[in-house]
Amino acid sequence: MKPFLFNLGLTIKKLLVRKKLSLNNNCTSMKKSEIKFLQGPQSRWKELTFSIKVLIEFIRGFRKLHFVGPCVTVFGSARFKEDHVYYKKTQQLSGEIAKLGFTIMTGGGPGIMEAANRGAKQVGGRSVGCNIVLPFEQFPNKYLDKNVNIRYFFVRKTLLIKYSYAFVVMPGGFGTMDEYFEALTLIQTKMLFQFPIIIFDTAYHKELIAHIELMKQKGTINAEDLKLCLFTDSIPDAIEHLKVNAISKFGLKHEKAGKSFWWLFERGY
Repeated sequence: MKPFLFNLGLTIKKLLVRKKLSLNNNCTSMKKSEIKFLQGPQSRWKELTFSIKVLIEFIRGFRKLHFVGPCVTVFGSARFKEDHVYYKKTQQLSGEIAKLGFTIMTGGGPGIMEAANRGAKQVGGRSVGCNIVLPFEQFPNKYLDKNVNIRYFFVRKTLLIKYSYAFVVMPGGFGTMDEYFEALTLIQTKMLFQFPIIIFDTAYHKELIAHIELMKQKGTINAEDLKLCLFTDSIPDAIEHLKVNAISKFGLKHEKAGKSFWWLFERGY
């Protein structure tokens, strides 16, 4: 009698489990069929006008920056004042880079961007900026020879990368990391030539360095990818890195600027 009751109880338990699974599947199926999808594409007119606005932004940037020459773009925070050590280091490093003949390009704003443009100006170098139009805080700094105001971040990032033969990453926040990793990804995926990237101040970037090493250990990047960046605290080392991996590697020479054409809305440097 006992084995019979035991088997009966086991059979009932199995039936209840199957019923529960069946109900769950029905609920899942019912929920999927009742999904209210979010609003889809915008109007075709809005997409067309947005595309035209973006095209105009690109053309304005290309015409304005056509004669800036080979640039080194400096990324960094807008929040550091001129008495901060990061500001002073950026100013010094950018001055030395400008002496090599590079144009210093930045986002055109305050903080590290201002320090880089200021360093270039102080040694007689060229200084340009791609300023983003924001409702707060971001205004072109006073050390720019040439400046273009851009409304869209993705257009601005394209311009910062387009004219550069090297990138310098100074201490910064989310925006700086965004710009750094975009440039690094384009180089890693060979969508961009292997231009040098210099990460300055190893103390500030120690967690970033550790995380990149972790990515290598976990296999999400290759060991060769570590060679794409130079992490340093030394201005002479940074300058030597640029000489070898930008000037010599890409055969950069001192040349006269090309002729500008008024009908293309161009102006020489």
